[in-house]
Amino acid sequence: MAGGKLTPRQKMINLMYLVFIAMLALNMSKEVLSAFGLMNEKFENANTASLENNKKLLTLIDQKGAENAGMYGPAKNAADKIAEISKTFYEYIGTLKADATNGVEIDKKTGKLPYEAMDKGPHIDETWFKGDNYSAKGTAIVAAINKYVADMKAAVASEPSLSKKLSPIIADLDAKFNTSDVKDHDGVTKKYLSYHFEHFPAIASLAKLTAWQNDVKKAEFDCYSSLLGGAAVDAASMKNYTAMVVLEKSAYFQGEAVKGKVVLGRYDENTKPTSFQGPGKIENGQAVISMTAGSIGEQNINGQFTFMEDGKPVPLKFEGKYVVIPRPNSANISADKMNVVYRGLPNPMTISFAGIGDNNVTASAPGLTKAGANGKYILNPGSGDEVLVTVNGKMSDGKTVTDKKAFRIKGIPAPQAAIGGTIGSQKGAKSRLQSSQITAVLPDFLYDLKFQVTQFVLKVPGQASIVVNGDRLNAQCVAALGRAVKGDQITISDVKTKIVGEGSGIQTKTAAPAIFELQ
Repeated sequence: MAGGKLTPRQKMINLMYLVFIAMLALNMSKEVLSAFGLMNEKFENANTASLENNKKLLTLIDQKGAENAGMYGPAKNAADKIAEISKTFYEYIGTLKADATNGVEIDKKTGKLPYEAMDKGPHIDETWFKGDNYSAKGTAIVAAINKYVADMKAAVASEPSLSKKLSPIIADLDAKFNTSDVKDHDGVTKKYLSYHFEHFPAIASLAKLTAWQNDVKKAEFDCYSSLLGGAAVDAASMKNYTAMVVLEKSAYFQGEAVKGKVVLGRYDENTKPTSFQGPGKIENGQAVISMTAGSIGEQNINGQFTFMEDGKPVPLKFEGKYVVIPRPNSANISADKMNVVYRGLPNPMTISFAGIGDNNVTASAPGLTKAGANGKYILNPGSGDEVLVTVNGKMSDGKTVTDKKAFRIKGIPAPQAAIGGTIGSQKGAKSRLQSSQITAVLPDFLYDLKFQVTQFVLKVPGQASIVVNGDRLNAQCVAALGRAVKGDQITISDVKTKIVGEGSGIQTKTAAPAIFELQ
């Protein structure tokens, strides 16, 4: 335990082991037991501080991971796993400390354990060990220690880019929690827990377990610090910068001045390239572009920054695109569902001007209203056969362009009568016709209109026509059908309807007839 420059913490741990050995030879003086108690207090205080410090570091890593997942994402993933593993094992050790204090009560006057009375540890001896071997609990303790070390190794290995930075910490942890058999000073091989806990005073075992907790928190702290430091070093590398083309806008009118900047991933006037190839000139670490837009279509901007890092040039190429479009002289006006607009129905329309934002486009027409979203309108045409939509667009240079488009206005087409939901001609038994509902449908229409039949005429060959109010055959119709014979074609005509729901105020046309041939 001597030799080399030791940290204060290692000196304290070495002192604890020396006291352990001394206690085997001495008659457990009160001063020695008190010293263990004071040592346990110091570890407890250090652990309390470590809990808060580690929590702050983990919060910082999580914050950076959320802000920049590409740079700090691996560190965040590893830190979250390490935090959970450390918490679980730390709390498990806390349950073991109850074995060391079993049967011991806190002194009401001092608020502390009676260190001088904790000169024996029978509960640990009886529950952790069985003869020369471990009891079931002792075996479980060793398994928990090994699992903690294995889980920490797996957490680090899960992020290959960070495992090299954390490997010294894991190696130290592996050495501290190595559960292999140990040789004592007499050369006798003992099991790990026997060497550290069997026949020791309760206060010594308690201090040892608190020291374990301190080792866990220190390893956790070292991992967090390494993760933060490693990510910061990686972030500082010029290889991690991204060159970007940032233009004032992505599309330009023909002949309009194109302005923008070629910059690195972070704006920093102290980051200056040793050379630059591309359009423009370097100003405060940025390449300032100023040129005239060329021909219509997609254009490329590319070049290269060169930086020096570790005495070697590091090239960073950049590439960007912009689109040159002709100045707008016509608006894009389209009906979302049809080529014409229908009177009495809300006709959805999308209206825009190429190259002009929706906030700078206005449209007007009789019955035209905004529908909420940008560029969305509803047109409810009134009288007449045509409606004219006028669109104005304000360009970025302040000029205004106007376009107009006319739409035909049409009424809703006449629906078709249907017997039992089937339009046109059909065949069947009298009973089927008698029980069928007379309906009206408008097939292949862009709107899902609901028609209700209010009146129709039933005609049986050789008999007078029967006018029916409603949508089902009445008794007079049934009687007429009773005199019909097989092969007679029953005609349902002059079908009057009304629209239910959307378009309910529209006057409908007489539906086309339906024919039912008796079989």
